[in-house]
Amino acid sequence: MSAGAPPPLATPLTELVGVRHPIVQTGMGWVAGPRLVSAAADAGALGILASATMTPVQLRSAIREVKSRTDRPFGVNLRADAGDAAERVGIIVSERVRVASFALAPSKKLIARLKDAGVVVIPSIGARRHAEKVASWGADAVVVQGGEGGGHTGNVATTVLLPQVVDAVDIPVIAAGGFFDGRGLVAALTYGAAGIAMGTRFLLTSDSTVPRTVQARYLEAAVNDITVTTKVDGLPHRMLRSELVEALERSGRTAALLTAVRHAASFRKLSGLSWPQLLRDGLAMKKNGRELSWSQVLLAANTPMLLKASMVDGRTDLGVMASGQVAGLIEDLPSCAELIDRIMAEAHRTLADLPR
Repeated sequence: MSAGAPPPLATPLTELVGVRHPIVQTGMGWVAGPRLVSAAADAGALGILASATMTPVQLRSAIREVKSRTDRPFGVNLRADAGDAAERVGIIVSERVRVASFALAPSKKLIARLKDAGVVVIPSIGARRHAEKVASWGADAVVVQGGEGGGHTGNVATTVLLPQVVDAVDIPVIAAGGFFDGRGLVAALTYGAAGIAMGTRFLLTSDSTVPRTVQARYLEAAVNDITVTTKVDGLPHRMLRSELVEALERSGRTAALLTAVRHAASFRKLSGLSWPQLLRDGLAMKKNGRELSWSQVLLAANTPMLLKASMVDGRTDLGVMASGQVAGLIEDLPSCAELIDRIMAEAHRTLADLPR
């Protein structure tokens, strides 16, 4: 906690996970590593470590690194549909991580295993029925992301989705999609949320490991420079406009396939996957009910590497840059401590200025 930090704001979220402020730093692949997570945790927020882009061995190492940097509670984000999800849950349990978050609804069995070990379970959902399902299975809280959020997203705005979910479940609801300041936190609390989750705002901090040249692209973006496309992996994906996105949007089916093959070839060696493995991963997505073209099959299997190209390697021409619409409103790169103090100070001022 920095000198002169604003007072805490207790909510069901802070009481559930033991953090000072009702703010969550989301588990962004290639972005939410030990440095960012520990900085967010030290600032009083709930930092979430992204594990989907790590091997199990790397995940255990990353968890231990976070612990070496901070003694504050933090979480790990998992892909519920990953073939090794059970192994990763075992790592979370054995390493005594406070929170497990999920990008997709975890099974009732996984939720029970985590809760039996004292781990707080917080899935992310994009529809009321999904919140109702995981709540009935024992989830401790849910993150509700509206269409303004970055990465895979829906078409229902946070201001419409959030009150639906708050009214439908009796567990803490964390609002995501469109939040970046103290006014947004107060608005979410007014809707009945227990806190807010932010991805893009934490990506754009000085504690983020994202290359400064990539962060500059985000800071330069206006609201209309952030688009939703299905051309990357078959699902609506909110990101910055880039050379790759524009090429995919303009391409016909044949050209899109050639583009996908070219990018798949570029990233296959980095990912360590063979062509059969890439196709097998993409076909597995087809079997899960996603209508994908062959170009999307290839790109879907490569999405983590497309993100790595920008978020790690700084190649904005070859990669994708997932982004919430709020990037168009963000103009600086504060530290996590500066950001959280700013948000909480503004939240307290906003609350004090509300009509009585």
